[in-house]
Amino acid sequence: MTEEITSEDKERIELLRLITNSRHEFNKLSVKQLTRLQELVEKKDYSHSKKAQKSKMKLLGKINVRLYELKEDHSVI
Repeated sequence: MTEEITSEDKERIELLRLITNSRHEFNKLSVKQLTRLQELVEKKDYSHSKKAQKSKMKLLGKINVRLYELKEDHSVI
């Protein structure tokens, strides 16, 4: 059984690779990039692996916190 790698898979992998290469890259992502990463990660089914599913939920939480921080910074101005 061969799964095709879609353009969304490539985009998700590229964004994940970007944030895993450096601790500080995650904080450099724009709201648009974070929102897109959130969409792509939510779509991906990791139910086959308990560890992967846990990492997915952890990442989504981290993305939500960062989006909240960015929106709060803009509302102060």
